[in-house]
Amino acid sequence: MATSTAGDGRYHAPWTRTVALRAEVGAAWDWLRRPGLLSRIYPALRRHLSQAPASTAYAFTLFVTWWTLRGLGPVEERRLILSASTNLYNMHHNPVQVLVASAFWTEGNFPWVTIAEFLIVMAYAERWLGTGRWILLFATGHIGASLVTVYGIARAIEHKVIPLRVAIAPDVGTSYGFTAVLAALAFRFRGVVRLGWVVLVLAVLIAACVSNRTFTDYGHLCAGLIGLLAGTIASTFWGRIEHRRVVRATA
Repeated sequence: MATSTAGDGRYHAPWTRTVALRAEVGAAWDWLRRPGLLSRIYPALRRHLSQAPASTAYAFTLFVTWWTLRGLGPVEERRLILSASTNLYNMHHNPVQVLVASAFWTEGNFPWVTIAEFLIVMAYAERWLGTGRWILLFATGHIGASLVTVYGIARAIEHKVIPLRVAIAPDVGTSYGFTAVLAALAFRFRGVVRLGWVVLVLAVLIAACVSNRTFTDYGHLCAGLIGLLAGTIASTFWGRIEHRRVVRATA
C-alpha cells in the first residue's frame, strides 16, 4: 500500500488505488488461517507500524502528554489544558500555537480508544495515502474544523445565543483530524462500499448534531465534510490525469 508506482513505472496517486472491501476482508481471513499465526503476528505488526510512522508517533505522543498531565495537580492540569485549547480567547491571542498544541492533548482517563484508533485506523489510512498526504489531510481537518467552530462560537456570542464563558471553554483533542481522515477513507474503496461509507459517516455526524447540538458536534460534521471534499477533489483530479495517460498510450 505504500508504493506509488505501477508496473509501467509511472506515478499512480493513492486516490486511484482503490480496493474491493470483500477482497481486503478475504485476504485478511486467509492470512489468519495460514499456519504459524502466532509467529507471524509480531513481524506483521512491526511492518504495519513501520509503514505508518506518523500515526505511530502520534499515538506515542498522546501517551506522553497524558502521562504529563497525570504528574500535575488538578489546578496545573486545567491551566495547561486551557492554554492549549482552541477556544475563542486563545484563537484571538495565539492562534498558531493553540491550533498545533490542541491536537496533542487529551482530557480524562487514559486514552485507550484514541491510541487504538491511531494504531489501527489511522495507520491503515497512512499506509494507503503515504505519510505526507496523511499529515496534510489530518491537519486540514483539524485546522479547518477548528476555525469554523471558533467562527460559529464568535457569531453566537455576538448575537447572545450562548453565554460569554464559552469563549474560554477547554477544547483539545484529535477528533477533528481523525474524523476528516476517517471520512476520506471512503475513497479507499469502490462501488457501493464507498457510497455506504459516506452515508454512514454523514448519518452518524448529523445525528450527533441533532441530538446534542454542541459546537463540538458541528465541528465534527465540518471535519467530515472537509475529508469528503478533499477525497472528492483528489480522486477526481488524479482519476482524470490517469485516464488521459491511458488515452494517450492507446492513441
